[in-house]
Amino acid sequence: MMQPTLQNARLSLDSRVATLTLDRHDVRNALTGTHLIDDIVATSVWANDCEDVSVLVITGAGSSFSAGGNIKDMAERQGDFAGDPAEVAERYRRGIQRIPLAMQALEVPVIAAVNGPAIGAGFDLANMADIRIASSRAKFGETFLNLGIIPGDGGAWYLQRLIGYQRAFELTLSGRVIDAEEAQRLGIVLDVVEPDSLMTRVDELAGRIADQPPKATRLTKRLMTMGQRMELKEFLDLCATFQGMCHNEPEHLKAVNRMLETMKR
Repeated sequence: MMQPTLQNARLSLDSRVATLTLDRHDVRNALTGTHLIDDIVATSVWANDCEDVSVLVITGAGSSFSAGGNIKDMAERQGDFAGDPAEVAERYRRGIQRIPLAMQALEVPVIAAVNGPAIGAGFDLANMADIRIASSRAKFGETFLNLGIIPGDGGAWYLQRLIGYQRAFELTLSGRVIDAEEAQRLGIVLDVVEPDSLMTRVDELAGRIADQPPKATRLTKRLMTMGQRMELKEFLDLCATFQGMCHNEPEHLKAVNRMLETMKR
């Protein structure tokens, strides 16, 4: 399937792993005031439709993962931040809020390779991924309140589900910026590595996932995300339905036969 045309990001596909690199390092990969919102949404739609994709990696070019909102635009009340309350609200709905909806709809696992600071909406974007691997140079901050605004992109929804209400509340209300080591202790990131090893570690993990049967991988991603908001009985019904689908896929028999061959060795 043809890749989407992106304006402010780069997209590559290798061995079933798609890598989206936010490429506006001149503004620290700010999501507003650039075309990165459109690029992220377009990539999410493409990844769902492209059967050759099993994993999506998101990272940033330059020294930052993403600075989130463009503070200069906020100061000048322009771009996404211009207008009366109703106009601003509508811009959020038609703008940055498209990212969490697109990310939630993604059928493939997402790994955030956090190469540098992930601040505000950039932090929230990283938290929308299934797994986060951080460079030791990465920093994280839910810094909206420092600017007199709230996490308008859904960040408060994601963070408390990731680390619990109390810790999320403290980070959000204090607006403090934490380093990669503290982020790992809090459970925000899975692993912290040296900057030169970041993509090697991410590619290793992504490759391991991409080697799994692709249709079952997508169903497992759906199962994991839906399990967060379903009661057990309904969830078990969903498991039974998905399992019936898996048992009738050719990839299942192929994987079973591969396992049997391995057991003979």
